[in-house]
Amino acid sequence: MTSPLSQALFAPRRIALIGASTDASRLTARAQVYLRRHGFTGELFPVNPRAETVLGERAYASLHDVPGEIDFAYVLVGTGQVEQAIGDCAARGIPLACVLADGFAEAGPEGVALQARLVAAAQAGGMRLLGPNSMGVINVPAQIACSVNAALEAETLMPGRWSLVSHSGSVMGTLLSRAAARGFGFAKVIGTGNEADLSAGEIASLLVDDPETDAILLFLETIRRPELYEEAARRAHAVGKPILAYKLGRSDAGAALATTHTGAMAGSDAAAEAFFRAIGIARVDMLETLLEAPPLLIGARPMAQARRAVRVVTTTGGGGAMVVDRLGTLGIATAGMVDTTLAGAKKDTVVAALNDARGMDDADVTVAVIGSSAQFRPQEALAGVIASHGPRPLAAFLLPEAGASLRLLAEAGIAAFRTPESCADAVRTLLDWQAPRANPADDDLTAVRGLLAAAVDEPGARAVFAALGVPDHAVRIDPAALPALRYPVALKAVSASIAHKTEAGAVALNVPDAAALRAACAEMTARLGGQIDGFIAQPMVKGLAEAILGYRRDALVGPVVVLGAGGVLAEIYRDVVLRLAPVDLATAQAMIAEVKGLAPVRGYRGLPRGDLAALAQAIVAVSRLAALPEVTEAEINPLMVLADGVVMADALIATR
Repeated sequence: MTSPLSQALFAPRRIALIGASTDASRLTARAQVYLRRHGFTGELFPVNPRAETVLGERAYASLHDVPGEIDFAYVLVGTGQVEQAIGDCAARGIPLACVLADGFAEAGPEGVALQARLVAAAQAGGMRLLGPNSMGVINVPAQIACSVNAALEAETLMPGRWSLVSHSGSVMGTLLSRAAARGFGFAKVIGTGNEADLSAGEIASLLVDDPETDAILLFLETIRRPELYEEAARRAHAVGKPILAYKLGRSDAGAALATTHTGAMAGSDAAAEAFFRAIGIARVDMLETLLEAPPLLIGARPMAQARRAVRVVTTTGGGGAMVVDRLGTLGIATAGMVDTTLAGAKKDTVVAALNDARGMDDADVTVAVIGSSAQFRPQEALAGVIASHGPRPLAAFLLPEAGASLRLLAEAGIAAFRTPESCADAVRTLLDWQAPRANPADDDLTAVRGLLAAAVDEPGARAVFAALGVPDHAVRIDPAALPALRYPVALKAVSASIAHKTEAGAVALNVPDAAALRAACAEMTARLGGQIDGFIAQPMVKGLAEAILGYRRDALVGPVVVLGAGGVLAEIYRDVVLRLAPVDLATAQAMIAEVKGLAPVRGYRGLPRGDLAALAQAIVAVSRLAALPEVTEAEINPLMVLADGVVMADALIATR
C-alpha cells in the first residue's frame, strides 16, 4: 500500500507553485514549464499576486485562494518570503512542501535559526518539508517533472528502473544527462537540499516500497540521521533491492581537532566507509560507477566469502591488460584471462569463453572486454556477451567510445563501463558489499557508567576498560609505602592534564627495583610539579606487537571502534581499520586480519603468533562503549599483544 507521504512526494495530482513567474525564461517559471513539457496532466495552481494568468494557466493571488485540496507545494519565492509561505502551506493542510531557495543552514547562524523556524512551522501543521535548497522531484513514469533543473530542457525523459536521491541539485541534472547518453534513464529523481526535515535515508526507505524502482542511488555530501539509512538498508536487503552511494568528503580536515590518536586517524570518511559497510549500502568511489554499477548488483546478494578474484575474457589484449592492472591496484586478483583477439568477437567464440569463465568457482565476477568492433559493429560485437550465461556476475568494459553498444548492454541489463577505472571500482564495490549487520543486542552498562566520573585520568580510564573486559595489570603506588611489585616495572605519572605522557616525560621504563622506583617518582614530582597527582606502576612486558585500540563517537555516523598498529608512531603509519560499534567476535577477528602491522603476530613467515583471541575479545569489549553516549573518545595505546593475553600500556577516555 502506498503511504500518504509517498503519494504526496512521488505522485501528486494537484500542485501549487508558490511564486511562479510569468516570464518563462526565469528560474521560478521552470517548474511549470517542465511539468507541462513532460506530460503532467494534473492540476497546477500558480500563486502570483501580480498576475491573473501565469504561462496560460489561471493564477491565484494567495495560497488561500486556491480551491480544494493540494497534494504538493513547490515554494519558489525568495529566502525572505519562505517562512510566510511555509506557514500558509501548513495552514492549508498541505501534506508536503518543497523549498527551492537557499540561504538557510548553509548560510550561518541566522540561516540556521530561519531553517529551524521553517521546520517548526511545518511540524505544527502536520506537514513534511523537502529542502530548503531543493531542486524538486521528478517521477519519469508518471510524467511529473516538478523541478527547476535545466536538464529538463530535454524534449523527452528516458524512463528507467533506478531512482536517485541527491543532496545536490546540479548533480541531479548531471546524472540525468549522463544516463541518457548511455541509453537509460531513471524512475524517480529527488533533490533533498539541506534535509531540514525529509532526509535521503527516509526517502530511500520510501523507494524500497516503490514497484518501479529496482536500485536506489544516493549522491551524498554528508550523512544526517544515520538511523534512517540503516532502516532503509535493512528493508532494501530484505527485498533484494541494492542501495549504492557516492559520498563526498574523503579528506580528513577535521582530524586535528581530535583528542586522541584514534580521533586523529579515524577521520569522518573512514567512519562513513565503516558505516556503509555495516548497514549494507554499497559505496562507490567514482561518480561514473554510481551510474554504471547498478546492473552488477541488481539481482545479486552480498557475497559471504568473496574470493576477490575475477576472470577476464577479452577481444583486445591491451584492453584486458588495462582492466587486470586496475583491478590489481584494488587488491583483486585475476584467476585467468582468455584473449580471443585472433578469433575476434565472433558470437560462438565469446559465448563459449564467457560461459566457461562464469562457471568457474575460483572467481567472483567475469569481465568481458570488447575492442574496436563495439564502436563500428555493435550487434555483432556484443552478441556473444548478451547471449552468455552462468552463475557468476558479468561486467563489460568497452575500449572505444561506443554509445550504441552501451545502449544495447543497458537494454540487456548488463553492467557496461567506459573506463577500466570505473569497471574495477564497480567490481570492488560488489566484492566489498556486505549484508546489514545484526541488530546490536541491548547492553546494560550501568555499573560501567558509574566509573566514568573518575575516568579523567589514566587509572580511572583503566578501571572503565577493566569493567568492560580488558585485563588491567597496573596499580596505584605511594612512593613512601611501595606495594610488592614484580620488577622491572614501568612507572607513569597520573595526570588529568597530560594526554600523551611519553612526550611530556611522565613515563619511566625498566625501573629495576624499589629504590630506583622511589627516585623516579621524586624526579617526576620535581619536574612536573602540580601537573601530577600520583603514580601507577605495572610489570614490564615485551609484547610480540603493539596495537592501538580505540573508540570514538563520530559526528556523522555514531560509534565506531578502531584497531591499528600502535605505539608512538601510530599517527604516522595510519594503519587502521574501523567498524561500526559494537562489534561481534567474528568482526573483531576480521579487523585483526586487515591491519598490516599485525601481520607478525598472525604468524607471518613463521614468526611467533600472538594471542589473537585475547586481542579480538579486547576489541569486542571496547566496542561496548557504544552503549554509553556520554563517551566521545577512548583509547588504549599501545595494547601489547603477548603470546598469552594482552596488556594495556596506556589508557584514555574523553566524555562530554
